[in-house]
Amino acid sequence: MNTKVILNQDFVTLGEEGDVKEVARGYARNYLFPRSIALPYTKRTIQLFEARRADIETRKELKRKDALGIKEKLEALQLAIIMPAGLNGKLYGAVTNLTVSDELGKLGFLVERKRIEVPGNGIKTVGKYKIIVKLYGSASAEMNLTVEAAEVKTETKETHSAERRHKHDKDAVPSEEKDAGDSPLPESAAVETPAE
Repeated sequence: MNTKVILNQDFVTLGEEGDVKEVARGYARNYLFPRSIALPYTKRTIQLFEARRADIETRKELKRKDALGIKEKLEALQLAIIMPAGLNGKLYGAVTNLTVSDELGKLGFLVERKRIEVPGNGIKTVGKYKIIVKLYGSASAEMNLTVEAAEVKTETKETHSAERRHKHDKDAVPSEEKDAGDSPLPESAAVETPAE
């Protein structure tokens, strides 16, 4: 069963502050209301939002202008992510919206991962991709992303065989110790011969 709510703040999956939305009753009661994301749609809340309408519209306009400025910066950016990969270009893992969000954060762009759309919900091979960053309202930026393979240090056969030779040499007993006149049998195995 659904119920009407008024958004008390911008929320990525629902809309902007002041929007009236219809959501599942349990979602409103258990998630939206406790976090003050939305308020119940009543005469009182309608009046409250009507009184705030001018302030809300002013804030929305500022957010739209900021979004356009950020859009230009993001679209001019050439984002590169380096990931460990096999020789065939397949990644050991995936580039997700969280990975992109972290990389953008390092560059000074704080973007929630929910606002980032990555092809196929995760990139699993090296290459060039287009990703979408939803900004504010209908504004979104289309970014260029390059996924590159990290250089993986591989052992050559020569290095590996040299390590094995070195280990074999360490385990070997020097020939001087072998010729010291020791009995090849341990003392406990020596048998006394009866004297005649």
